[in-house]
Amino acid sequence: MGALKREISMARLYTVGVLLLLMLVALVLRAADLQVFKSDFLSAQGEARQVRTLTETAHRGTITDRHGEPLAISAPVHTAWAVPGDLLDAPERWDELAEALQTDPEELAGRIEERADREFMYLRRHMLPSQAEAVEELRVPGVSLAREFRRYYPHGEAVSHVLGYTDIDDRGQEGIELAFDYWMTGQPGTKRVLQDRHGRTIRDVASIRAARDGQALGLTLDARLQYLAYRELKAAVQRHDARGGSAVLLDARSGDVLAMVNQPGFNPNNRGSIRSERARNRAVVDAFEPGSVLKPFTVAAALDSGAVDPHETLDTAPGTMRVGQLTVRDLRDFGTIDLTTLIARSSNVGATRLAMDTDPAEFWRVLSRAGFGQSAGLHFPGEARGTLRDFTAWREVEQATLGYGYGMAATPLQLAAAYTAFANEGRRMPVRLVETADDVREPEAVMSPGTAARLMAMMEHTVGPEGTARQAVIDGYRVAGKTGTARKAVAGGYAEDRYYSSFVGLVPASDPRFVMAVVVDEPADMHYGGAVAAPVFREVAASALRMYNVRPDAMPEIPMQIAAGEEGQP
Repeated sequence: MGALKREISMARLYTVGVLLLLMLVALVLRAADLQVFKSDFLSAQGEARQVRTLTETAHRGTITDRHGEPLAISAPVHTAWAVPGDLLDAPERWDELAEALQTDPEELAGRIEERADREFMYLRRHMLPSQAEAVEELRVPGVSLAREFRRYYPHGEAVSHVLGYTDIDDRGQEGIELAFDYWMTGQPGTKRVLQDRHGRTIRDVASIRAARDGQALGLTLDARLQYLAYRELKAAVQRHDARGGSAVLLDARSGDVLAMVNQPGFNPNNRGSIRSERARNRAVVDAFEPGSVLKPFTVAAALDSGAVDPHETLDTAPGTMRVGQLTVRDLRDFGTIDLTTLIARSSNVGATRLAMDTDPAEFWRVLSRAGFGQSAGLHFPGEARGTLRDFTAWREVEQATLGYGYGMAATPLQLAAAYTAFANEGRRMPVRLVETADDVREPEAVMSPGTAARLMAMMEHTVGPEGTARQAVIDGYRVAGKTGTARKAVAGGYAEDRYYSSFVGLVPASDPRFVMAVVVDEPADMHYGGAVAAPVFREVAASALRMYNVRPDAMPEIPMQIAAGEEGQP
C-alpha cells in the first residue's frame, strides 16, 4: 500500500514537472516569435500609443504701404498647452508651473480640475520668450509648447483705424483685417509626430496637409504721410479740446488714399484696451451734414445748368433770406457779390439763391455724380453711403438748405473724393485703398471742364486775403479750397454751440496733385473751419509736396537785374 502511494506521488511530480517544462518552452517560443518574427508589428503598436496629430499654424499675410513698408506683420510666439489627465497625475508640480506661467496657483489648479475629462487645454497663449523658456525647462508631464503667430502693428495708433486688428486666434475684427480676412488668412496644416512621455516631439512621422501661408496685401497708404496726418490731427483735436476728428489725403490724379486718420485713436497692439467706440473708422463710416464745403457744387450745378452766368452778380442784401419758415443768414450783409465772392466769403444767402434757381434734376445730378448718397467703393466694413434724397421728393426748403450743405450727409472720404472732380477737368476719380489689379473703375463726369476750371480759380480766393481760409496758405504754392462750419443736428433741431469744422483743399492749384479733407468734431474754443481745420491741411499738404518733389507754382518774380547779377557784384 505504501509503495503504491509513493509511485502515485512520483507520477504526479513528474507530470507537474513536464507541464512546467512545456509552459517554459511555450513562453520561450512565444517570446522568440514576438521578438523575432513580429518585432515590426510590436514597434508599430508602441509608436501608435505615442503618435499625435498636430496642427501646423499658418502665417497670416503681411500688410504693407505703397512703398513696401510693413504696416502689419505676424510674429511667431509660443503657447503652452496640456493634457489635463497627465497634469492631474502630477499635482506636486502645479505650483512651479503656475510660477513659470505667471498665474495664480489656485486659479491654475481650478482650471485643470474643471477640464479633467478633456484631452486638451490652453495654459497660456502668446507668451513672452522668457515665459516659454521657463515652462519648457520644467519638463512637467503633459505640458507642451506650440508655435502660433501674434499680429504686430509697427506704426501703432497712426494706422489703427485703417487696419483694424485681429483677435487672439489671428482673425480680423475691424478695418482691412476684417474686410480682407479671407485673403490674408493662411490654411493650417496637420502632421503626425512621435512624442515621448513628456509630450516632446521626437520625430515627424508623416505630413497630412502642408500649411499654406496667407497672401500679402498692399495698400495705397504712404506710411510717412499717414503718420504726419495722424500727428497734426491729434494735435488739433487736443488744441481745440474737440470731441474727435478725421482727415483724408488723396492723390488727386489717381484717387489713391495716401493717408486716412481719426481721433480719438486706439493702440491695436494692446487688445485689452480696445473699445468699439474708438475703433471705428470715422472717415468712412460716420456721415455728417457738411455745410459750406458743399457750396462749390452748388455753384457748379448752377453754371452747368445755365441758371447763372459766370460773370453774373447776386444781391444778398440785407444778409438774410426767407424761404418758407426758414431764415437763411450770412455772417454780415455782403451786398451785391459775384460767384467768386460767394465762394471766398461763404455766403449762405448767395448759395441759397443759386440753389433755388437751379433745376432740381440738374442740381441732384451734380451731387449724385460727385458721389454723395452712394458708397465710395472701398469695400470697407460699415462704409456709409451718406444721404441724398431723390430730387422728386425735395421740398422747397430742402432744395434751399442743400445749397449751403444741410439736408444731406457725407463722410470725410466722400468729400475728398468729390473734390477730385475739380482737379480732373470735372471728373471724379474713383478712390482706392487696396492695390489690386481687378478693382478698375472709370472716372465719373460731374461737371464740364470749363466749370471745374472756374471753380478752381474761385476757390483760390478762399485762401486769399479776403477769404475764410487764410491759414491754409502754403509758401510757394497756390492753394484752392473751401471751409465749412456746420451746426450739429440734435433732437428738435440744431445745436447752438456744437459744430463740425471742416476744410477741403487742393494743391498746387495750377495742377492739383493732392486733395485733403479735414473735419474736426465739436471744437470747444472756436468753430470756424478756416481756423480749426485749415491749419491741419496746411501742415500735411506742405509735407506731401516736399516728399513728392512737387514743383512750386507760386514763386515770387525775381527782378531781372538780380537774376542777371548787377555790375560789380559776384
